[in-house]
Amino acid sequence: QVQLVESGGGVVQPGGSLRLSCGASGFTLDYYVIGWFRQAPGKEREGVSCISDSDGSPYYENSVKGRFTISRDNAKNTVYLQMNSLKPEDTAVYYCAAATSPVWEALCLLPSEYDYWGQGTQVTVSS
Repeated sequence: QVQLVESGGGVVQPGGSLRLSCGASGFTLDYYVIGWFRQAPGKEREGVSCISDSDGSPYYENSVKGRFTISRDNAKNTVYLQMNSLKPEDTAVYYCAAATSPVWEALCLLPSEYDYWGQGTQVTVSS
């Protein structure tokens, strides 16, 4: 059974850091484009970052560039999202997702490109 599981969320003060993990069972993550998304209350789900299956190239939404870093550890079958300099507006439920078909880089932040989703992990940035 294909399953994605996020972990690492929590409550952090503005300027703080968190590292989210996306683990997989039932399939090997390094064969897929993996995306991180977030959804705040009353807002649509938005793409935050993605990482390619071929060469591990990252792609970021403009508001997180320079603050967030996506990476893979193929040995652990895990994708990470390191989040630094967190802001209150980063507060949301964060989801990871896997795309089973090729995804053009320019489209990799679109939720519609992804087939498998985790259950989400809450990130709250508050003083």
